[in-house]
Amino acid sequence: MTLAARPRPTPTLVDAPAGRTGDATGGAVRLAQAPTVTALTVPAPGGRAGARRGGRRRASAGPEQLRRLVPRALVVAVLAGGTTAFVAEDKAVTLDVDGESRTLHTFADDVGELLAEQGIDAGAAAVSPPPGTRLGDGDVITVGGPRPVTLTLDGVRRRVWTSEPTVGAALRRLGVPADGAYVSVSRAAPIGRTGVTLDVRTERTVTVMADGREHTVRTNAATVREAVARAGVVLHGEDTTSVAPDSFPREGQTVSVLRIATTRVVREELLPYAVERTGDGDLPAGTEVVEREGRDGSRRVMYAVRTVNGVRQKPRVLATEVVREPVSRVVKAGTGPRGAGPAPARRP
Repeated sequence: MTLAARPRPTPTLVDAPAGRTGDATGGAVRLAQAPTVTALTVPAPGGRAGARRGGRRRASAGPEQLRRLVPRALVVAVLAGGTTAFVAEDKAVTLDVDGESRTLHTFADDVGELLAEQGIDAGAAAVSPPPGTRLGDGDVITVGGPRPVTLTLDGVRRRVWTSEPTVGAALRRLGVPADGAYVSVSRAAPIGRTGVTLDVRTERTVTVMADGREHTVRTNAATVREAVARAGVVLHGEDTTSVAPDSFPREGQTVSVLRIATTRVVREELLPYAVERTGDGDLPAGTEVVEREGRDGSRRVMYAVRTVNGVRQKPRVLATEVVREPVSRVVKAGTGPRGAGPAPARRP
């Protein structure tokens, strides 16, 4: 005998969409419509009378049977839906506390909840990203105090403090331009408790004037010499630049290349003789007697003759050698009274 049950919706439990912890829907289970039982077939025992009696018993037991089926359906729905939510909400994150990293699995919605789960006071330490940031699978959370960074930026050295976990994050926080910049340490390198020392050179525009041509380059070179080379200009021999080659190139700087050539020249030069004068009281004042004639000497001089961009510079003495010594001229000058007598004959 078949009893027709009136179709009516029966509530069941399924997972509600995941919400934030503390929300009314977070982790809740909502009611949905379960499949309805449209007919229930009950065997009729013991003939027609038994069937009538059994029919009356089965008819009265129909709602009870439904009451037993509904909880079972609810349990199945809750288990199936709960497993889906469990898998969907689990996140693997990396927590770095004072340089010590570990991987955690968590259902926390944001950084603050994760730290609370781990017993970490977010207000007592530097946290990156901030506690209110939503968590995603694969996130890295760093907890610790500020760390020292010794930063030499474009030749200027300074000491700063950062709570950022990596070199790249610290440079972004400090506002250091990253495009084309040279960084002495990998941007992905972590910043430990002892800090880090960085040499950063940003990209600059430098103009090099050489051989009548202008070369403009963007470079993160450490020296003017290196910037000139990156401009495709080669320095030969004594060539140099208008500013110190080892100085730091500045933004917008113009550097001139000086082409230098040096040659050596040897010349014979005269060494003039000196005049030695002595007083003689036997001679009247105003008279002189040459005791010995003078004779010039000579010397050999080596000069460095330099040209800068083709313009001759003042020669520079490299070495001298005396070829012949000069002979002094000796003269006696009278100091006696005038008219004292004739002047003595001049000695040959």
